[in-house]
Amino acid sequence: MRPPLRLILGLACVFALSLFAACQQPAARAGAPPEPRAPEPPATAAPADSDADGIPDRAELRSFGDRESFRLWFTAIAESQFERASGEWNGAQRDCSGLVRFAWREALRTHDRAWLRRMGEGYDPVAPDVRAYTLERSPLGEKLFRTAAGSFAESDLADGTFSDFADARTLREFNARFVGRDARRAEPGDLLFFHQPRGQKYPNHVMLFLGRARVRSEGAADWVVYHTGASPDEGGEVRKVRLSVLERHPDPRWRPVAANRNFLGFYRLKILE
Repeated sequence: MRPPLRLILGLACVFALSLFAACQQPAARAGAPPEPRAPEPPATAAPADSDADGIPDRAELRSFGDRESFRLWFTAIAESQFERASGEWNGAQRDCSGLVRFAWREALRTHDRAWLRRMGEGYDPVAPDVRAYTLERSPLGEKLFRTAAGSFAESDLADGTFSDFADARTLREFNARFVGRDARRAEPGDLLFFHQPRGQKYPNHVMLFLGRARVRSEGAADWVVYHTGASPDEGGEVRKVRLSVLERHPDPRWRPVAANRNFLGFYRLKILE
């Protein structure tokens, strides 16, 4: 009796499939060790300071929104010290760099009702808070200011490289980047530096560029705020003036113009880069 045609065709298909599967397997000798797998590339950690500017990446404000929020708070707080100095600003630190440090620190705080009450009269919300971090949970704590050259290393956080204090020279050399000597390149929140080696107790001086002032702007967008540097007992005070007025200062050494070798130029905070 001949087997049914259907059975013959089924057996033929099974045989053909087994041959096809065998063709897909590499030939191997009995007892041969398995081929070694290629090693996987080692995982690489994200750089702590990708631009090698000395400031850890996690302390820099990476988004446009955060940079704008910081600038608005930074300039508003500095300008407010001209209108009425806050009791939160330590009297012993009221000088030119102290104004920058105070405005920088307060710009990174949480600006809730408690903060507004502490700061005193005349303060109101000017922008959303920075979202990347606040001073209370800053990667650097309150030691915001780098004090030495070099790219960032984790050991900097414990060896004193970062401090809660920085004078004008330290702000310029380690915490800001040169933008230029042309005011047209300046943005709100940039710093202006001067070096006056002759007849000055403190030769380095810093001012803060506001751009358009929040109070009595007079339609101008070239305002600057600064502390004169001397202690209150010596007549030190916060002043607000337009760049166009400073450019005609009676003492040429204080004119923010390229021809003045005592004017070092405009600088931008590294956390904004």
